[in-house]
Amino acid sequence: MKIASLLPSATEIVCALGLSENLVGITHECDFPASIINKPHLTASRISHETMSSAEIDHAVRSQLDGHGSIYDLDTERLEELKPDLIITQELCEVCAVSYKTVLKAAKMYVADAQVVSLEPNTIADIFDNILTVGELTNTKEKAETVVAELRARLGKVSAQTRSIEKRPRVFMLEWLEPPFAPGHWTPEQVEIAGGLCLMGEAGKKSVTTTYREIYESKPEIIVLVPCGYYTEDILRQLPQTQFPAYFKELPAFQNDEIWALDASAYFSRPAPRVVDGAEILAKIFHPEIFGAPTGAEAVRISKDLVKYAD
Repeated sequence: MKIASLLPSATEIVCALGLSENLVGITHECDFPASIINKPHLTASRISHETMSSAEIDHAVRSQLDGHGSIYDLDTERLEELKPDLIITQELCEVCAVSYKTVLKAAKMYVADAQVVSLEPNTIADIFDNILTVGELTNTKEKAETVVAELRARLGKVSAQTRSIEKRPRVFMLEWLEPPFAPGHWTPEQVEIAGGLCLMGEAGKKSVTTTYREIYESKPEIIVLVPCGYYTEDILRQLPQTQFPAYFKELPAFQNDEIWALDASAYFSRPAPRVVDGAEILAKIFHPEIFGAPTGAEAVRISKDLVKYAD
């Protein structure tokens, strides 16, 4: 079976099922596992995390989507050339990948025999169901069941150690810098499993725009920076351009140096197996006395020198 993945998360799932050799095409954002990065790219973005600020990216995305455009290009010639049997895409978010309508149209025109499957996860349980679905579609059902069982066991181990914790830190997961976004989908679940109290986010619901004043009023004791699609180095590069309100200095999280940056692409933005890693890393941040402190590769504590305040 020849598989075209139009989602980084789908690519990770396919590889977790031992099917990396079956991948004939991936997206420009697919980077895990490293063995697949030289596969043919079927997409390109019109927006660059490397050269634009978070505010500029937000404006560009809203402008494109409000005008019913797209921020992605699909290489239909390459798609036709590769002739995949299975195309995996999504309808959940037009900011995350090529739109489902575009993919369906392209499939009908260029690879009529291909099966197009849309993955629509909103919760951790949905992510596990997606893994099982891909297993069914690719004749790797047993492998998928094993992968999901192992992931559930890992989450269960963390939950067992945090379930009886009475003092849960108040946590705000910042899913975008400017404008600030409150968390949604599976991220609130990751926080709860890790032994935190997720502020301003509801599991299974969309991430929503908020304000710095609302964040301040929620009084977070820990703030975790996980802007959607950002690597840790992207966050560190963007911070000098981000100005927090001066009153943020009063927040417990800022006073106690509990501001953290994590690799959002790896552990939070993508509905793939590594969301479990994300929960495990959060547990180390929230409760190092139980789980041990996170390594520098897992999380970066933001120094006060990197935090800028508006006048």
